[in-house]
Formats: sequence, structure tokens, C-alpha cells
Amino acid sequence: MRALIGRLALVVGLLVLLTVIGTLGFRLIEGWPWADAVYMTVITLSTVGFQEAHPLSDGGRMFTVALILAGSGVAIYLLTLTAQLILDGRLPRAYLKERMAMRIRAKRDHVIVGGYGRFGQAVVEELLHERKGIVVIDSNPDLAAALESRGLAYVIASASSDEGLTGAGIEGASAVVAATPSDAENVFITLAAKELNPEIRVHARCESDSAARRLTRAGADQVVSPFQMGGSRTATSIMRPAVVDFLEILSPRGGPAVEIEQIVVAPTSSLVGREIREIEHDFPALRIVALRHDAETIQIAPPPGMRIQSRDLLVLIGDHSPLLDLAGRAEPPKR
Repeated sequence: MRALIGRLALVVGLLVLLTVIGTLGFRLIEGWPWADAVYMTVITLSTVGFQEAHPLSDGGRMFTVALILAGSGVAIYLLTLTAQLILDGRLPRAYLKERMAMRIRAKRDHVIVGGYGRFGQAVVEELLHERKGIVVIDSNPDLAAALESRGLAYVIASASSDEGLTGAGIEGASAVVAATPSDAENVFITLAAKELNPEIRVHARCESDSAARRLTRAGADQVVSPFQMGGSRTATSIMRPAVVDFLEILSPRGGPAVEIEQIVVAPTSSLVGREIREIEHDFPALRIVALRHDAETIQIAPPPGMRIQSRDLLVLIGDHSPLLDLAGRAEPPKR
């Protein structure tokens, strides 16, 4: 693509050069004013057939013939290159790629999902349900049509490459999911993401304990083993089925509109200084199940008399609507 664009630029440059040569030629051979020389050059190169500015001498006619031949050759070459771009589909693809890049540049606080396999697709489904902004990176160009049909922003590149992560807008992203089936690739994704944006959170998939250690050392904030999680969930469903039923309720598509959510209390929030029992009294469909002050260890089932402080992290469970209401009070919108 770059080679064709370079050839197109060369053709445009040749047309400009011929215009300059033609203008100087008519100026020197015929002694015409600059305006007439430019006019004659343009109508000659464009072959529009307008009348000459002034009668031509024999030398002027020969120069005009040479200019027409040169201009026609360049024009034919330009048309050939343009047709090649269109017929090969490169021009439409370049347009779609640039349009996608503009769409990604407009995103902020989105999640980058590196790898669109089964694990990556499951992550995307949950994030879409939460209406979270997503950009998918995958090196398989055959996925472009499926991603396009779902309306997902995407980059066809390696998720561990600087080019792919930069193209996915890592500077403005809030998290990266290393979701490929390769432990080595996920380590590289983690290293590259942390190098490009040290503040970003990285959630990485792993297949082995050794890979989990390497991912943690590489800077992954969370390491997930699908097989370990699946096995643990299966064992729990055998030993404590009621617990699994409860977890299914909390699933985004698990039935009733019961959710578990975390919020951070802003300094200007009306919740600051209030006791937990007071908040739960105002919101009977909610319960504060965990709380963390600053960098302290999170406290499960905090006492009802504990007072909320600025920047506390609260973990709540309850109905969807009151959860949204309390979140609005905890984190007032910026003006």
C-alpha cells in the first residue's frame, strides 16, 4: 500500500513539474505573459481543447505536441494506479482502516482485549453487557468481518506489539486483557502494556502455575486460569450448590436484577461521615458487604457503626436501581 501511495505521489509530482516546464516553455518560446503561459499549459495537459491564448509559432506547436505526449503518458499512468488501488480493494481497506483509527482515537477509559479466542470473546460479552468501551486486538485478519458486523472497534495486529497497543489507544485505556491462549504471548502483552502505560491495569490469562508467576513478575495486576476457575466452580457446585446458585444470581445474565458492585466515595460525597447502618436504612435493598480505608486490607462484613470516610472503597450487593442511586451519591458527576 505504501509503495502504491509513493507512486501516486510521484505522478502528482510529475504533473506539477510538467506544469512548471510548460509555463516556462511558453514564456520563453512565445514570450507570453505568465498568466497566458499558465493557462496554455493547463489546457494542454488536461486536453480540454480550449482555444490557444495566442497564435503559436512553429516552435510553440512542437513544444505543445511534446507537452501533450508527456502529459498524456503521466495521466494514463495515474489512471492505471488509481484503478489498481480500487480493483485490488486497497483504497477501500485504507479508508476503513483510517475510519477505525479515528474511532479508536476518540475512546477514553476503554478496555483493550488482546486476543479474540473463546476466552477473549467471553470477556468482550461481559464488557458489552456493562456497556464498557472495548477495542479488540488480534493478528488474524479473517476476524475483521465478524468484529465489524458486531460494531466492535478493532486493530489487526499482534497484541504484544507497540504498534498494536498504540493503535488500540493504550494511552487513554483503563485496562488491558491479555487473553491469548499462549502464556508467552500474554507475558509479552503485559510487558509491552506496562511499558507504554505504567498506570494501566493488566488482567492476564494463564495456562500453568509457572506462567502465573512470570505474569505476576511482568506486572500483571490479575492472573486468571480458566481451567482452575472452572474446576473450582465445579467442585463448589458439588459441595455447596446453594453458593453456586447465589453466584449465578450475581451473573449479569443470571436472572433477577441483583448485582454486586464496587464504588469509591468521593471527598465531596454526602456519604462521608455517615454510618453504614444509616446508609443501609436509607437503601433497604442494599448491603455493604466489604469496605477498605485507603491502602488497608479490605474488611469483610464491616460493623454497622463504622463511619464512611473520604475515598473509601465499598463493595455492595443489591438491586440494580438503588445501586445506581447510591453510586451517584458516592461519586458525584464532575461539573
